[in-house]
Amino acid sequence: MTDQDRHGASAHPHDDASAPRAEVFRGPTEPPEHAVAPERHPQAPEPGAWLGTHYDQCFGCGEQRPEGLHLRVAAGPGVSVTAEFKVAEAHQGAPGLIHGGLLSAAFDEVMGTVSWLLRVPAVTGRLETDFLKPVPVGRIVHLRAWCVGQAGRKFYHRAEARLDGPEGLLVAKAAALFVGVKLEHFVTHGRQEDVQAVLEDPQRYRSLRAFDVNP
Repeated sequence: MTDQDRHGASAHPHDDASAPRAEVFRGPTEPPEHAVAPERHPQAPEPGAWLGTHYDQCFGCGEQRPEGLHLRVAAGPGVSVTAEFKVAEAHQGAPGLIHGGLLSAAFDEVMGTVSWLLRVPAVTGRLETDFLKPVPVGRIVHLRAWCVGQAGRKFYHRAEARLDGPEGLLVAKAAALFVGVKLEHFVTHGRQEDVQAVLEDPQRYRSLRAFDVNP
């Protein structure tokens, strides 16, 4: 007997029974039991060192994106980084408040930068964000991100966002799964004219120097 037979109507009245159902990906962001503690690379920047931008056109940290977040990221102790950015008019979702997707983008950027301390290029596999408090335009958002475990090519990260300083009001937190890749991943899948411009001017793509790779 179906739900419709029992209840006289579909248990999900907004569902179209004829439409195909998409398979939902439920990848975990919790480290598995066999995960190991991450190790800071011996050549990683010293705590307090500014990491700069990895690409000048990056929306998160790029210096050439006037509407971007302009994140300033610094190495922290262990396998952690800190960052901050100012919420601009262009970052609004609701009137006077940051767009939630842009706060998630900030988390994505700062957690991705943790890779610089591990010296392993990595891409985002899954990102989860909890929004706890509203974030007004004009405020400085303080971010911290760190790696909590590694299992093979998988890296498990955490992050938090605060107002009123690095120890201030917690407004959001995030968890993510990153997957280690070769730098060829970016060369192969990026738009070719942009990739070529980067390869001809490595100063525009500092992660090539950070990972000691000459593609």
